[in-house]
Amino acid sequence: MKNLLVLLLVVLSAGCESLSYYSQAIRGQLGLMGAARPVESWLADPATPAQLRGRLQAAQRIRDFASQRLALPQNGSYSSYADLGRPYVVWNVYAAPRLAVEPKQECFPFTGCVSYRGFFSEEEARSQAARLRSQGYDVYLGGVPAYSTLGWFDDPLLSTFIQYPDVQLARLVFHELAHQRIYLKGDTTFNESFAVTVEEEGVKRWLEAEGRSGELEAMRAARLRRQEFALRVAQTRERLATVFQEKIPQAEMLVRKAEEWEKLRRDYPTLVPAEPNNAYLVSIALYTQLVPQFERLLAACNGELGEFYGRVEALTAGKRAAREALTSAECRQTS
Repeated sequence: MKNLLVLLLVVLSAGCESLSYYSQAIRGQLGLMGAARPVESWLADPATPAQLRGRLQAAQRIRDFASQRLALPQNGSYSSYADLGRPYVVWNVYAAPRLAVEPKQECFPFTGCVSYRGFFSEEEARSQAARLRSQGYDVYLGGVPAYSTLGWFDDPLLSTFIQYPDVQLARLVFHELAHQRIYLKGDTTFNESFAVTVEEEGVKRWLEAEGRSGELEAMRAARLRRQEFALRVAQTRERLATVFQEKIPQAEMLVRKAEEWEKLRRDYPTLVPAEPNNAYLVSIALYTQLVPQFERLLAACNGELGEFYGRVEALTAGKRAAREALTSAECRQTS
């Protein structure tokens, strides 16, 4: 309740546009909390479908593993379940200038500046996307099955992801709990890349602990495909950044942009939208750009997660310098 009061104070002190946005955020969070019931309640209820019961039990095993073996927060998160009756919990709106590959920043009191704006209503998200397009931005809108309140509230399991296969369910829980463990205010790329690193390592260890090592090869193959795609996106962004800095007419920049986009789409037709869109490139890069650096740091710590978290926490003390420091970071035990 104290956290909700703080949010209400933010709303009361906001301007018109911010007032509307924060109001929908509070309504959405309250709706989420109101719909959640303890997992034990669902399991004890004879009316709970057998399939849902099995998924909740799997989620409990994954949640226990996260705290006991991955040193992720042990709290009330994922000890309750809510059926939302919709495909996503929120819809994120990403925006970037038509001739730049850096995201439009959205700034908030608790999370600092992030590279997107989330809405509990798809209709409101689409309205925001339309406003940004009218202002000349490239815009990408994506549905999101889960998000982290960074420990402000106990995040519930949701119908938007509970039916995921085991590996995907574990990946999501580990990722969101990683945000609760470490969060650098104002740097979305740092936070998401860290969480992706934790989820990848966590899923590998979880499969081994479950005696399902036969699934590791499929996981590695999928990971390699994701890495290859992320690398191609990064290369496209780098080339476009160079184009946008050249002293050439805007019309020529747009032609070059379309050419780069066509190269990417030719190799990934099912992943890449038809229209050139810098905001889409941003939405991919946020989750992948710093993963190699975090993985190198974890390896330098000999896979010791406690040491790894300690080094990352030390980096976040440097605030905006954390991203640059990550490149040369070493584990305490090896330095």
